[in-house]
Amino acid sequence: MTKYLLRRLLHGLISVIIVVAVVMLLIYSLTDREKIFGGDPLFSKKSSNVRETYKYEQWEKYGYIDYVTYNEYLVSLVKNGSITEEERAKAAEIAPLAETKDVNGKQVAELFSEKDSPEASKLIHQFVDYYQSKGYNVVRLNADYYSVRTKKLNNGGKQVMFTYKNVPLVTRLLKYFGGIFSVDNIHYVNEETDIGERKLTFTLHDPAYTDPKTGETPFSPAIIGNGTRHKYLVYTDSNFPYIHQNLLSINMGTSYSINKGVDVFETMTTTQGKYVKRLITYPTGLVEDSADDLHTATYSEGSHDLSETISDRFTDDYTNVSTLKASKSKIGFSFVIGIISVVLAYMLGVPLGILMAKQKDKLVDKLGTLYIIFIIAVPSLAYIFMFQAIGRSLGLPSIMDVNNESWKMYILPIVSLALPSVANLMKWLRRYMIDQMNSDYVRFARSGGLSEGEIFTKHILKNAAIPIIHGIPGSVLGALVGAIITERVYLVPGAGNLLTNAINANDNGVIVGLTLFYALLSIVSLILGDILMATVDPRISFTSKAR
Repeated sequence: MTKYLLRRLLHGLISVIIVVAVVMLLIYSLTDREKIFGGDPLFSKKSSNVRETYKYEQWEKYGYIDYVTYNEYLVSLVKNGSITEEERAKAAEIAPLAETKDVNGKQVAELFSEKDSPEASKLIHQFVDYYQSKGYNVVRLNADYYSVRTKKLNNGGKQVMFTYKNVPLVTRLLKYFGGIFSVDNIHYVNEETDIGERKLTFTLHDPAYTDPKTGETPFSPAIIGNGTRHKYLVYTDSNFPYIHQNLLSINMGTSYSINKGVDVFETMTTTQGKYVKRLITYPTGLVEDSADDLHTATYSEGSHDLSETISDRFTDDYTNVSTLKASKSKIGFSFVIGIISVVLAYMLGVPLGILMAKQKDKLVDKLGTLYIIFIIAVPSLAYIFMFQAIGRSLGLPSIMDVNNESWKMYILPIVSLALPSVANLMKWLRRYMIDQMNSDYVRFARSGGLSEGEIFTKHILKNAAIPIIHGIPGSVLGALVGAIITERVYLVPGAGNLLTNAINANDNGVIVGLTLFYALLSIVSLILGDILMATVDPRISFTSKAR
């Protein structure tokens, strides 16, 4: 059994890597990368060469390319001591050119010119030779003149030089999977930054847990860092599971539009809705009614001195904090709706499937078959809208409002998710049971004197239920994923709706992160299904024996 599970887990992980690789290939190689600017308000405001360089900057941010400007190259030379700051300043000014060549519809300047200063010419040749030897494409955009005669530049038309290279799929995969887990440490903050002693401090009385009314700090152990990304690496509070940590982070991909700058895992697990305000004591001693969660404080260089509002509350640059909100996270919404729909589906589908099998070709079986055919024949989007219209006419909320939660707004999404699952369970359980009823062992059992009730419960139902039981873990874990169409129609702020929003916004980081999440859930559900099936039926063994 153990060997089988390890082998199944290994095969599953390989499958996950392949799935993520295929999605990355589709996103970064086979999809028009210009589409990411469709909803970018900054892109439409830029023009000329600034607009062109902005495209490459965004493509690098989205993971399409590795992009380096000529000025960035010069700065790197200053840092490693190859040139002085004065030499950098002289070499940074590249001359505008009158002669250009057309490349893919763009006017691109020649890479070299006699008009460049000796300092610039030398380093431009060095820049071009170095990056071309590494497979990069070097581009020099010529000055874009409003008037060639007066040499007046268009807005954003100053000449610029840069190099870029498409990121290979293998490199992207290695970087992605190599960075999924990260451990915070005291060397996170730039070594050149003066932050005092880099250390970890253990305390039995967490200062962020100070009672504002009494000024006392109860017993609340915590590990506090300096030089780390998070101020609180481990802490305790009165919320389940009572012990929390920021030491190990899961990085599934950064969002660039939906939740800009925030990782997919954090986006899915962060609470939503109205702010939860309560009296808190800031590190400076200021007491205020606020929704800030001091335990989420992360380092932001130079932030302490940005404003009086920040300096009045914090004593260092650990000022970037999240807020407490009253409603569930995206995974929370998907799980609540999904798990209730799964329970409801099994409560209805299993007894109805059994009844259809026992009453084969009778009225109950015909009505059940009619319902199954309806669910199969009608597109899911159509009957979801139909249920939504019926529910609206009955006075039920047809969309979910995260700021004004009520139990009624869960009814329609749960019903829309459960009814197709009910039909699926009815169909397969009826089929499995009828197959078992016609088996030879049932006839032998009857001839042996067993009653119909004993035959049904001890043999037919037990054997027919095995495939249904195998699907239980998949159904439960699938509740974490949510139903994409259902969540979209009812505006459920869950994981399924997050995926559709990411696709519409071309948010590559979110799409890849959710793909990884869904793939891992699928592997886990298959393995748990095998374990549950073997547990229910001892005759099933995954141990191979030599014969």
